[in-house]
Amino acid sequence: MSICALDEQDICTGCQRTVAEIGRWGRMDNDERRAVLKRCHERAVEAGLILQA
Repeated sequence: MSICALDEQDICTGCQRTVAEIGRWGRMDNDERRAVLKRCHERAVEAGLILQA
């Protein structure tokens, strides 16, 4: 979609992917994408964007 907005650490403020992950996304297989999405979730939790129960 090309709508990522990067913060000062080059992490998208919406999806939480790094600039490197965004660049490689189209060439990743499903297992790699799942691993990235797991890291994105962890980043969002650490940033306080997602509350854990």
